[in-house]
Amino acid sequence: MAAVYWIGLALGLGVSVGILLSGLLASGRAGIAAAVVGAAAAGAALGFLVSGSGEAIAGAIGGVAGAGGSAAVVRGALRRGGVRGATAALIGLAALVCALLALVPFLGYVEAVIVPALGARVRRREADRYAGLRILARD
Repeated sequence: MAAVYWIGLALGLGVSVGILLSGLLASGRAGIAAAVVGAAAAGAALGFLVSGSGEAIAGAIGGVAGAGGSAAVVRGALRRGGVRGATAALIGLAALVCALLALVPFLGYVEAVIVPALGARVRRREADRYAGLRILARD
């Protein structure tokens, strides 16, 4: 039972590191890629600090899930006129809350599922641009 807790903790900490790096770096495609790679490396390092190789793998998976899931939220906020510093501060606060929630047994697993699901939902709800609507606005 203890191994399940430590793997969940590493997974949740990886998610929170991914969210933090996404908030700091995810302003474009290259930033998202850097956030995902950096979060995987940082999550693996945190996993090794927690216990061992199983936790390192879980931390890396959590980092990828956190960075990939929160990148849509960060890019959407910046696209709609959000200030980079304020967005990074709010996302950093969310990462801190996720790290604290990872200390609760089994919530690290829940975070690793919910964050990418919320990111996919945000991506689906983004408005598409249609050429026909821009043509009508030429009056």
